[in-house]
Amino acid sequence: MHPDVERLTRVVPPPAERRPRGWREVEARLGGALPEDFKDLVDTYGGGVFDETIWILEPDCADPDYDLLAMKEERAEVLARLWEVGPEPRPVQLDAEGAGLLPFAYVEGTGACLYWLTGHDVRPEDWTVLAHAGRGPEWEHHAVSSARFIVSVLTGEIRSDILGDLPLDDHAFDPNDEILGS
Repeated sequence: MHPDVERLTRVVPPPAERRPRGWREVEARLGGALPEDFKDLVDTYGGGVFDETIWILEPDCADPDYDLLAMKEERAEVLARLWEVGPEPRPVQLDAEGAGLLPFAYVEGTGACLYWLTGHDVRPEDWTVLAHAGRGPEWEHHAVSSARFIVSVLTGEIRSDILGDLPLDDHAFDPNDEILGS
């Protein structure tokens, strides 16, 4: 198990049953590799929401609002329109040659989204996190992986204005299967 996911399991117990995914097929449909920590996170927890705030996208979720591949397309369209129409500026991190965004989670009830900052010459293990407020121009860059970001926000090691109500005193994970009745 990835060390950051293992640490997360000590903070927030996962569902009893691991459900490994067919990542090769998912990555083929996505058009590229995903970070190992994220694949381990989804295999361990599945899609769902941490502390009623951070909703992890999963491949092949029955509801497209929580599906990794569907949200990739939807968020790309939304951001393209936003930057085309303006006046919201693109984050400066996207000025680097080949830089891009890929959503991996969103923030419940706020419109905020968590993205990987990707790059053509950047290994998925080296992708970092860009958080977007969703209903405003605020962006935050966190130079950590997605799993480390999640566990660090839940424990208070990382503070985020976009995730303002975290950390909570008690932690929980609610899987999509229970929430969505999949």
